[in-house]
Amino acid sequence: MDSQEAVEKVDRLKDESEERNFVQTVDLIINLNDIDLSDPKNRFSTNIILPNGRGKDIKVCVIADSKISEAKKLEVNLITKDDLDELEGDRSEAKKIAEENDTFLGEAPLMPKIGKVLGPVLGPRGKMPGPFQPDENLEKILKKKKNSLAVKISENKTLHFPIGTEDMDSEMIEENVRAVIDEIESNLPKGPKQIGSVYLKLTMSKPVRLI
Repeated sequence: MDSQEAVEKVDRLKDESEERNFVQTVDLIINLNDIDLSDPKNRFSTNIILPNGRGKDIKVCVIADSKISEAKKLEVNLITKDDLDELEGDRSEAKKIAEENDTFLGEAPLMPKIGKVLGPVLGPRGKMPGPFQPDENLEKILKKKKNSLAVKISENKTLHFPIGTEDMDSEMIEENVRAVIDEIESNLPKGPKQIGSVYLKLTMSKPVRLI
């Protein structure tokens, strides 16, 4: 993918899109080909750090015990060990929490409990918490988490990723696109040959083909 050509297509996408009364998300659509996803060996999960972030605030839920006071100083939703105990068996509330948050972080000693209580609703949504150790700097972890994109290749050959917002510079969007494509290609058995096509679109626009 030629960088300058990609930037020009991002510009065109913005110019041709109707103005909306909200900031639209930039979605990356990747279609895979020549890959058998019924074979577990061809599936994978990874986290990609978007070099320029997502362009909007991400709702992060921190599940903590010893890091409660530190978490309260940050802009996050907080679930304590006691909260986990109360959530056990309350699937309705667990689903609500899963939908209200974009991503999760869990203190490592709590991960078995988190898996038991929230795993059934977070797992299928690709939102299982990233673990952190009690002695780690939570603020640094949070900053990295907000710029990361969870990628899960399972049975669907068409992949959708939010990689920015329309008010970001086109060059920044292109850099995010390249980071995602490069990471996916590096995990595919045949690399770039299994990328069939790549499109970019805004929330309410027609797609523009990049590859």
